[in-house]
Amino acid sequence: MSAAGLVLCLTDIGPGPGALALYGAGVLLIGAAGAVYGLARQSYLTESVPLPMRARALSTLGGTMRIGLFAGPFAGAGVMQWWGQAGAYYLSLVAVLAAGVVVYRVPDLETTAEHRAAAAGITTWGMLKRKWRVYATLGAGILLLSGIRQTRQTVVPLWAAHLGLSPTAGSLVYGFAGAVDALVFYPAGRVMDRHGRRWVAVPSALVLGASFVLMPLTHGAVLLAVVAMVMGFGNGIGSGIVMTLGADVSPSVGRPTHLGVWNELADIGSGLGPLLLAGVTALAGLGLGIVVSGLVGFAAAGALWTWIPRPAHRSRPAGVRGPPPGG
Repeated sequence: MSAAGLVLCLTDIGPGPGALALYGAGVLLIGAAGAVYGLARQSYLTESVPLPMRARALSTLGGTMRIGLFAGPFAGAGVMQWWGQAGAYYLSLVAVLAAGVVVYRVPDLETTAEHRAAAAGITTWGMLKRKWRVYATLGAGILLLSGIRQTRQTVVPLWAAHLGLSPTAGSLVYGFAGAVDALVFYPAGRVMDRHGRRWVAVPSALVLGASFVLMPLTHGAVLLAVVAMVMGFGNGIGSGIVMTLGADVSPSVGRPTHLGVWNELADIGSGLGPLLLAGVTALAGLGLGIVVSGLVGFAAAGALWTWIPRPAHRSRPAGVRGPPPGG
């Protein structure tokens, strides 16, 4: 589906509304395929990795995604030097097909006929009725955390432009933050497995919130780069935390359905975060908009500290041995 979407994006039918509709259909296919692929790989790792190593596995998954997001634009820029803008789509097409080959060769997990029959009876509405308390409490914390994490991708280039930095300087600042983000994912997963989810989730949200509040106090490229790297550190140590917490509270039967609802909560937060920044900026200016967005991080920290399950309340999936991870 991703490959078909990229082909639609590359199809040139000339100027006009038809071309825009064709391009939009291609982007829609790519987005839908990405959502399903994300759910599939999260479900696969949750099922296949022992519980005492779950956070390291999912934080590594998040870390490899960050590395790809960091390296992809540079590779695309190099290709576009030779083949123009279409070169980036051709590079994406090659990467998608290569990923498809890798995933095709990964063996499926073995499940019993009874498990498949039980899972077939699980519906999204039934899962919502069964787990609504989790979604209304811990899910709210995930929504808030996802909101500030998505807004993070917007505030750095916006504030760089506000300071009058050149596009090149702004890109370098963003690149430094991305490099820090991509370097700290594995230690964070190890801390989560050894000491509990709370010891990573709450500091991640607090550091993100603090970096937002500090950003309007910067007045040059150097200070902005420092704050952006702190922001990257806060986001990086939280690599995989949304997936890990979703897996921790997932049922053994109907896990993909639960993770679909969980990811939808995260997506809602990702959509609302930038809207909050835009709304406050329109009313009171960019500086206050960034500060208010930072307060979302503090709210996320409070929600996660309150509602991340304690060790005594954490359930262990069937068939997995070993002590459950701490709070």
